[in-house]
Amino acid sequence: MDRRKFFSGAAMTAVAAASVSKVAMAALPEPVTMDKADTAPPLEPPTGRPYRPVLTLNGWTLPWRMNNGVKEFHLVAEAVVREIAPGMKANLWGYNGQSPGPTIEVVEGDRVRIFVTNRLPEHTTIHWHGQRLPNGMDGVGGITQPHIPPGKTFVYEFQAMRPGNFMYHPHADEMVQMAMGMMGFWVTHPKGRHPLIEPVDRDFCFLLAGYDIDPGSATPKVNTMLDFNLWTFNSRVFPGIGSLNVRQGDKVRIRVGNLTMTNHPIHVHGHEFAVTGTDGGPTPRAARWPEVTADVAVGQMRQVEFVADEEGDWALHCHKSHHTMNAMGHDVPTMIGVEHRGLVGKIQKIVPDYMVMGERGMADMGGEMEMPLPDNTLPMMSGRGQFGPAEMGGMFTLLKVRRDQRPGDYRDPGHYRHPPGTVAYEFTGALPEPARAAPAPGPAQMNVRKPKASGHSGHH
Repeated sequence: MDRRKFFSGAAMTAVAAASVSKVAMAALPEPVTMDKADTAPPLEPPTGRPYRPVLTLNGWTLPWRMNNGVKEFHLVAEAVVREIAPGMKANLWGYNGQSPGPTIEVVEGDRVRIFVTNRLPEHTTIHWHGQRLPNGMDGVGGITQPHIPPGKTFVYEFQAMRPGNFMYHPHADEMVQMAMGMMGFWVTHPKGRHPLIEPVDRDFCFLLAGYDIDPGSATPKVNTMLDFNLWTFNSRVFPGIGSLNVRQGDKVRIRVGNLTMTNHPIHVHGHEFAVTGTDGGPTPRAARWPEVTADVAVGQMRQVEFVADEEGDWALHCHKSHHTMNAMGHDVPTMIGVEHRGLVGKIQKIVPDYMVMGERGMADMGGEMEMPLPDNTLPMMSGRGQFGPAEMGGMFTLLKVRRDQRPGDYRDPGHYRHPPGTVAYEFTGALPEPARAAPAPGPAQMNVRKPKASGHSGHH
């Protein structure tokens, strides 16, 4: 893609680092920002070694410039507003206008130089998670480098030593800055044919993040350790998460990194995959086996691959059931079986905001809430499919496989058209009487043996 054309695209604008002089700015690559949460097309490399680019779910790839054979990037750490899903926005911290920040893509052997401008109200650093690099470039504030003060720009420079999946995030006031959304994905592509890295037709990546945002508010609570209420793919929740749209028969790779406070078993419907890479690099072929769920632990990365040979709209989600719901209270009592009918109206005369809390299961609350939601809040379960409410939220999306999806076309093809006779349906015939087990025999029917008399007979 032409650099001039890239920068003229919608939602892409150059921003100036206020703390850097005009002379210094002439030596810096242009910082680029994104103000939308849509999935951007893959960035075809305009310069440097060629590679097959990744598609960042609800994100984008950071462009670079070549300077005497060095790839130069510019990251701006700053406060951002991220649309978690239509109807809700969050006040986060991130990079270049978004959280997560843009994906960085390089090729094995590339010399990279990253300018990092700090526009936060406090100091920061960037740690290049999983990279092999000089110790002074590792980004641990106070240990391997001075912190980056507000308004200053620091430079990181190293060689991309090995292909694989990496992340970037602060190692400065980490509890706050990570809880506020400061993270990004990094992909290093192999420089040529690699014995353990096969070419694929579609290559997706996203990060897992958790936030605790009270209903009606917009800023995460940074002291939360466990009780997060928004579980996200790239800081988006269903139904705001984009789908993974592929052509039937495509070889598909999905790269997932986990920067939450718990593990996530990521499950794909309709297909089996192999884990072909971890944070440490590609996995040996002898260590691969078929799976439908890969557990991604805290700070880990997993890369899975499969052939998308089954048409349909297949769910892809975390298999922890609370992680496929949006903001919910964890102290709500279980009211299943407690009959509220006839009482709600009477109670609402005294307590206008009173609502039924799941007397027949939590699906009651998906679309039939009896009170309005606070501003800037999403229902716990939302989104619709062609057959009705999806009753999902959080870490949930769809893998859409179509035989007529063109190569390189990532547009959403819409709902799957099921062939006749392939959709589950209501049975309207007569139901047979259930088979019942014969009653257990009573004491009178049992052949009970009396125990032998105790005592010594004198014979041995």
